Amino acid sequence: MKIRNKEFNISPGNRAYIMGILNVTPDSFSDGGRYNNLEKMMEHVDEMVRDGVDIIDVGGESTRPGYTMIDEEEEIKRVVPAIKAIRRKYDIPISIDTYKSKVAREALDAGADIINDIWGLKYDPNMKKLAGERAVPVILMHNRRERNYKDFLKDVRTDLEESIQLALNAGIKKENIILDPGIGFAKDTRENLVLTNNLEILMDMGYPVLYAASRKRMIGDVLEVEKNEREEGTMALSVYAMMKGAAFVRVHNVKGNVQALKMIEAVRNSKI
Repeated sequence: MKIRNKEFNISPGNRAYIMGILNVTPDSFSDGGRYNNLEKMMEHVDEMVRDGVDIIDVGGESTRPGYTMIDEEEEIKRVVPAIKAIRRKYDIPISIDTYKSKVAREALDAGADIINDIWGLKYDPNMKKLAGERAVPVILMHNRRERNYKDFLKDVRTDLEESIQLALNAGIKKENIILDPGIGFAKDTRENLVLTNNLEILMDMGYPVLYAASRKRMIGDVLEVEKNEREEGTMALSVYAMMKGAAFVRVHNVKGNVQALKMIEAVRNSKI
């Protein structure tokens, strides 16, 4: 998979690529308000690049539990200047974390390369058309409005198959589809753990998988720690996801996760 000028070698045994989170929001659950100033934002981007980030994921609306939706124009005002600022300095792949096609279109025009849709193309009917027209990679995350599962793992897979079919029907190429299990979305802690332990149900679908659990509540529930003490739990999950075959992990702390995954890669590839 090639995104912008970067080649992503998606193959078993390869180290997972790091997607660094850049929230240009005042209210994200972990880092809201820290980077909604362009100068501070670019300092953080510089740090992520130095630490070895592969993709920068820009989000302008918090999707934490109980979040308040903002209008498209406000979201565009937050993300477009950030994307333009990154693009002026770096040729690194950028993803736009949005489920609104108008925001995604403006973000792509500003220099973004990937659409990261938490509703898996099911919220905005124009999103799949946009992704097909622009021929950009799209991350299809598992989500649903109600936790009314009958057979949890089977239902997750079925929901994602629906998103995949929407994408293919809109002309999105198979090689441009990435799947995300949606850790923390329409799932309780037990379900998040079960899904993490059974990531192969996504791997078996034939698409690269992005795993995103950075600092999420499941870590706090298991380790009994607050959100600013969840880095060790995040890195453990990143390692586990990579061992399961995930091609990407989406994280706040780039340096720690890069080092953890490099260490595992060195062990896994060691020979005498």
